Amino acid sequence: MLLSYLKTAIRNLVRHKVSSVINVVGLSIGISASLVIYLIVHHEFSFDTFHRDGDRIYRVVSKTEFPDMTFRNSGVPVPTARAVREEVTGVSHATFFITANETKVTVGGAGNESPRVFRNQGDIIYADNDYFKMFDYRWLAGSPATALTEPFQVVLTESRAELYFPSIAPAEVISRHLTYDDSITVTVSGLVEDLHQITDFTFCEIISLGTVEHTGLKDQWGWNEWGSINSASQLFLKLMPGVSPKRIEQQLAEVRNRHGKNEGKKDDTQHFLQSLSDIHFNPQYGIFDNHSQAYKPAIYGLLAVAIFLLFIGCINFINLATAQAAQRAKEIGIRKTLGSTNAQLVLQFLGESFLLTLLATVLSIAIAPLLLDLFRDFIPAGVSYQSTFQTHVWIFLGLLILAVSVLSGLYPALVLSRFQPAFILRSQVFAGRPTTRGVWLRKTLTVAQFTIAQFLIIATIAVSKQVLFSLNTDLGYRRDAIVWFRVPWRFSYGQWNSSSQHADNRRFALLEKLKEIPEISRISLAGSPPASTSTSSTTMKVDNGKKVVETMVEIRYADTNYFDLYGMKLVAGRNLMPSDTAKEYVINETYAKFLGFGRPEGALGLFIQRSFRAPIVGVLADFHTKSTHVAIKPLAYSGATDNCYTFHLALNPRDPSSWKRTLDETEKAYKEIYPDQDFDATFFDETVAAFYKTEENTAHLLNWAAGLAILISCLGLLGLAIYTTNTRTKEIGVRKVLGASVAGIVSLLSKDFLLLVLVAFGVAAPVGWWAMHRWLEDFAYRTALNWWVFVLAGALAIATALLTVSIQAFQAASANPVDSLRNE
Repeated sequence: MLLSYLKTAIRNLVRHKVSSVINVVGLSIGISASLVIYLIVHHEFSFDTFHRDGDRIYRVVSKTEFPDMTFRNSGVPVPTARAVREEVTGVSHATFFITANETKVTVGGAGNESPRVFRNQGDIIYADNDYFKMFDYRWLAGSPATALTEPFQVVLTESRAELYFPSIAPAEVISRHLTYDDSITVTVSGLVEDLHQITDFTFCEIISLGTVEHTGLKDQWGWNEWGSINSASQLFLKLMPGVSPKRIEQQLAEVRNRHGKNEGKKDDTQHFLQSLSDIHFNPQYGIFDNHSQAYKPAIYGLLAVAIFLLFIGCINFINLATAQAAQRAKEIGIRKTLGSTNAQLVLQFLGESFLLTLLATVLSIAIAPLLLDLFRDFIPAGVSYQSTFQTHVWIFLGLLILAVSVLSGLYPALVLSRFQPAFILRSQVFAGRPTTRGVWLRKTLTVAQFTIAQFLIIATIAVSKQVLFSLNTDLGYRRDAIVWFRVPWRFSYGQWNSSSQHADNRRFALLEKLKEIPEISRISLAGSPPASTSTSSTTMKVDNGKKVVETMVEIRYADTNYFDLYGMKLVAGRNLMPSDTAKEYVINETYAKFLGFGRPEGALGLFIQRSFRAPIVGVLADFHTKSTHVAIKPLAYSGATDNCYTFHLALNPRDPSSWKRTLDETEKAYKEIYPDQDFDATFFDETVAAFYKTEENTAHLLNWAAGLAILISCLGLLGLAIYTTNTRTKEIGVRKVLGASVAGIVSLLSKDFLLLVLVAFGVAAPVGWWAMHRWLEDFAYRTALNWWVFVLAGALAIATALLTVSIQAFQAASANPVDSLRNE
C-alpha cells in the first residue's frame, strides 16, 4: 500500500510540474533558512552548558548608582574574593582571576638556545588554584591540586604548548620557562587539554594569582582597595545545593557595608550574582576582554525570519493544493467508489506533502552553503557547513520535515478527502464546484503572505534609514582622512616592577620624526580618538556656587592640536595648555548643563575636585563618544601628557592616492623608534562605522529576508495566476470575441490579486510602524519614521505582484480565442 501511495504521489507531482516546482522552491528556501538559523541559535545557546553543576555557578558583578546614571561592571574589587571566602556562607567554591591584556611572550633564551618571541598573545589570565575546582579540564601533565599554588607558575593548554614547544611531549613541557613582557618569568606547572565544547572560557595560559602579589602588578589592580572596580577582575562562585542567589547577595551587601564603613565612605556599590547561562547574552556586563556576545533580540529576529519564510512556503502549498481541488475531484470520487476511506485519502495527500517537503529539504541542504555565505556577518565563527553533519541537526531536519508536511498538507488533505463521490461523478458542471470551496481561505493566506513580505520591506527601509542617519549625522567631529595608532607606554613593554614606573619618552622622538612628513597636515599626541570602544570614567565633584555636584565623568586626554585636528568646536573658554600633569580641564556642554548652567560660559573657572583640584578652562560642543544608541554623557578632557600614547594624523583629504605612501613613511619612522613592535594604524571613519556593525548586519539580513519573502510570495501568486487563467480560458476567449482588449482582460485578471496586496499593506503598515518605533527607541538619537517609508514598501510589493500576475495574464489575454472555443 505504501508503494502504491508513493507511485501515486510521484505521478501527481510530475503531472502538476509548475505547482510542484513552485512548492519545492518555496519550501526549500524556507527550510534552508531555518537550517542555517537553527545552527546559529543552537550554537549561541550552547555556550558553557557543559560545566558540571553549571546551574549553581554564578559570576559576581557590580552596580554603582549615581544621580544621573547607573554604572555596571562585570568585575569586583580585588579584596572581595578574600572576604567571600572568610565571611560568606553557602558557597562551595570561589575562584578569582584577572584577565590580562595582549602580552609579549618570550620562550627559551637559556644557554645556547635562541629566544623565540610571540607578540600580542591573548587569552591569558592570572587565577587562583580554585579555578580548576570550578571548571573542569582534562589534565595531560601536572596536578590540579598544586599547579597554581605558588607564584610564578603557569598552566598551558595543549594548543598553546604546541605553539611554544612544538613536537615536545606534554610531560617534557613541565618545568619549561616563559617570560612575559621581558619582566616576569614563570615555570610551566601543568598542561591541560583545550576545551573543545562551545565556551567563552577560551583561556590558554593560566598564570598563578600569587604572581600578581609578588610583582608590581598588584599596584595596578588596587589589590587592597574596596573602591577600585575593574572589569578584568572576575569572581565566580559555585553555590551549595539549595542555596538561593538572593541569600548570597544579602551577605555580599553586608560585606560591602562593613568594609565601606571601615574606609569611612558612603558605599553606593551593590553586588549581584549573574548566572553562568546569562553571561554570553547580557550586554550590561559583557563577557571577558575582547569576547563578543550574542544579542538575544537579534537571535529572536532570526527565528522570526525562519518562521515567516516557512509559513509563506506552506501557504503556497495550501493555496495551490486547494485551488487544484477540482482537477483531482474525479480521482477522489473513483477512489472512494472503489473503497478508499477518508483516512486513506488523507494519508495519500499527506504522503504527497511529505514527498514534496523531502525534495525541498534535499535542495535546501544543497543551497545551505550559499545562505551561510550570504549571512556570514551574522554567523558566529563556530558555525559552518560542516556543522550540518551532526546528529542533532539531522534530528532537527527530520522533525522539521514532519512538521512542514503536516502543516502544509493537512488542510488540503482534509478538504479533498471530504468530497462526496455521488456529487463529484454526477456531472461535469458540479465537478467544478470545489474550485470555489477554498476561495476565502486562499485570499486570507495570500494576504498573510504579503503582510509578512511588506512588513519585512518596511523593516528593511527603516533599519537602513537609521544606519544612514547614524553614519551621516553630524557627530561633532571630523571623520575623514584621519588615522590613529598607539605606541607602547613603558620602556620595557608591559614591565610592572616598581623600578620601571616611568613613562616611555620615545614617543616624543617619534613625534618629531612624523612632523617631517609633508603629507601629514596635523599631528596630535593625545589619548583615544573622540569616538572609541575604550572608556575611562571617574567620580568628579564640582561646587557650582549653590551645592556640590557629584557624578561619574568620562575622562579623556588631549594636547593643543587635538581639537583642531578633529574639527571639534569650543563654545566657551580656551584650549588646553601643554602640561605633563592634569592642571586644567575642558568639559563638554552636557557636563556644563549637568552642573546647572544653561550657558556654557557659566562653568568656566569652576574647580573639579578629584584627588587634586583643577579649573575648567573651556567648554566643547557636544559630540558622540559612542554610537547613537547612547545618550551623550558628562565628559572632561585633561591635558596631561603622561597619559598620551596615541598618535592622530590628519592626511590630505583631497589626495587619497597619497595616503598609502604617507602611512608607509609613518611605519618606517615608527619602526626606527620601536623596532620590536608591530605598527597598527586605523582610519577613524572605520572606528566610527564599527559602532553600527550590528545595525548594518541587521539591514543586510532584512534585505535578504524581504527579498526571499517576496520571491516565495510571488511564486505562490504566479501559481494562483496560472491556475486562474487556466480555469477562465473560455471566458477570456468569449470576451475577446465580443471585443475586449488585451489591456482590459489583463486588468480584469489582475485586479483581484492587487486588491489582496493592498489589504496586506493595510495590515502591514500599522504593525510595521509599531515594531520599528519600538526598535528605534533603543537609539538615543534616531531618524524619523516618515510616511514615504510605508508608501515605498507598499509600492515595491504592489509593483512586484503586478509584474508577476500581469505576465501570466498578458500571455492568457494574447492567446487566440479560437484555440479556447473550438470544442464548444
